[in-house]
Amino acid sequence: MAEGYSTTKEFSQTKLNELRERLRPLDAGGRVVVACGSFARREASDHSDLDYYVLSEEEDAAKDAEVESAIKSVVAKSPSADGAFGSHVNPTEMLANIGGQADDNRKITQRVLFLLEGEWLCNPDRLLSLRNEMLKRYVRTSMADHQLALFLLNDVIRYYRTMAVDYEYKTTEGAKPRAIRNVKLVFSRKLLYASGLFSIAMTADRTRDDKIRILEELFAQPVVERMRSICGEAALSRVMRSYDVFLDRLSDATLRSHLERLSLGDREDVEFRKLKNEGYQFTRELLALFENTFDRTHPIRRAVVF
Repeated sequence: MAEGYSTTKEFSQTKLNELRERLRPLDAGGRVVVACGSFARREASDHSDLDYYVLSEEEDAAKDAEVESAIKSVVAKSPSADGAFGSHVNPTEMLANIGGQADDNRKITQRVLFLLEGEWLCNPDRLLSLRNEMLKRYVRTSMADHQLALFLLNDVIRYYRTMAVDYEYKTTEGAKPRAIRNVKLVFSRKLLYASGLFSIAMTADRTRDDKIRILEELFAQPVVERMRSICGEAALSRVMRSYDVFLDRLSDATLRSHLERLSLGDREDVEFRKLKNEGYQFTRELLALFENTFDRTHPIRRAVVF
């Protein structure tokens, strides 16, 4: 029987606790160290890297190097060198120009993941303050109670579709491993996206202050726990059966290495096809969960289509 999330949650939380302890001496000057990715979602294994960045108004290369060293002492595998992580991010810039010409892939990744899965490694109060400030940018004072947080919804949808488009670029022109990225897109990226949709759906028919409070409470939880809070454990169980299979399989070092080596022409590989078939079942169950949680009159139904 798949153990899945219960196992990865315990492993991830242990590592997060270690990281927080190692970074505690560096907690000064309002700097925030933010974890994203599998560790933040409590879905990591021994083979996972740690996606993180440092949020502060002023860049300090020496302090950033101390952060990197402390993190590597706990999680040896570094994030991709050409990605959005392992870097310094100015919070003022992250909050500005949302949707503008300077809102490139790196910036939207850092911003949306900060909301949907960002977890503190250093300076938790400042992280919560920044999340509140960001949500106030998305949920405007002019918004009527009956409305969804559409500005945020559109950005979450945009980010999910950006990941899908980037997958094609990175695995063809960029020559990145195709199979493992495909499987992650089918499972973990999709569940993250769903958790954003479900959370925003909960803002309908609420005051602005309540919309922000609801989103803060939900975004403070790891993705699976967030979905349980919204839907209930029983309703989520069918989705989790497939998701636990995915987490178990990616925790297997041999299988993970095998998937990382597959090329574009290996679509019929037996192990890859097993996970893809499970992914189709996962998607069907996730769609059914969406339809059962939000009835046909709910504004989220219209908003995700038109």
